[in-house]
Amino acid sequence: MTTENGTAKGRAAAPTARAGSLAWRRRRDSAARFWRQYRTHRAGLFGLAALLLFAVPALAAPLLVGSDVGNVTDAPGRPLEDPSARFPFGTDRFGRNLLGLVIWGARVSLLVGLLAAVLSVAIGTLIGVTTGHFKGWYATVVMRITDWFLVMPTLVLAIALATVMPRSLFTIVVAIGVTTWPTTARLVRAQTLAVETRPYIERARALGGGHGHIMSRHVLPNVMPLVLAQTTLIISTAILAEATLAFLGLSDPTVVSWGALLQDAREAGAVSSGHWWYLVPPGVAIALVALAFTLCGRAVEQVLNPRLGVSR
Repeated sequence: MTTENGTAKGRAAAPTARAGSLAWRRRRDSAARFWRQYRTHRAGLFGLAALLLFAVPALAAPLLVGSDVGNVTDAPGRPLEDPSARFPFGTDRFGRNLLGLVIWGARVSLLVGLLAAVLSVAIGTLIGVTTGHFKGWYATVVMRITDWFLVMPTLVLAIALATVMPRSLFTIVVAIGVTTWPTTARLVRAQTLAVETRPYIERARALGGGHGHIMSRHVLPNVMPLVLAQTTLIISTAILAEATLAFLGLSDPTVVSWGALLQDAREAGAVSSGHWWYLVPPGVAIALVALAFTLCGRAVEQVLNPRLGVSR
């Protein structure tokens, strides 16, 4: 009897294992097909290379520059030294190595940008899918709130939130995330409405599929390509917003970021005194990373939606 039960369990497990293997093979083939199409976009490859140029040193920052790079009491140089072989980007007003500060600041700026973009896209996706699926008063009320957020200046709302909340990186992430979701919500809702009209949605309802089943198993997988493309585009906006809030002194003053470096340069009078090396490296880093994410986002969008056309 035990042998028969074991045989029956083995037979039941075999189809499950084959199904799992088939699903994994399909995901692998889909990823390979995506990469083949993505690498035909030269602008997207340039953006990806630029991101790697910043991301790899940021991840290795503790090994490259050390965790005490922001220490103002044991700075290795004199205040505001010109760029040299020892300090390629010069020093700041405390005598700290600006190259090390820019590398370390990349960790904070990229992390805040990624987390804020994920929060923004998560809120926008949730609202977009639910308002596209549930009609009536719920969709009307929520979309009117979305319209209010759309017409309000995003930066002003973020500044207001960052002002009333404690100064920390968490505050910056929340301030950016909860003010930049309306665009994603609008796009996802439009895609959800289009998906809801397809025949397999009607079949799922006829077979007794509930709201949660339809949204999670049928609607969400079809809007995920749009969500992925929107995420890469929102990241650049989030990085610029983080730099702006830090420049205005609304971020954690103990954390080194690109925006905080620009604020330090302004307070040190780098503009009027001609200390260009204090301003240029963090400013160029912000611009290049924002451009890189935008190029990657456009390439991803064109790969996932070929009807947009191909721009190489």
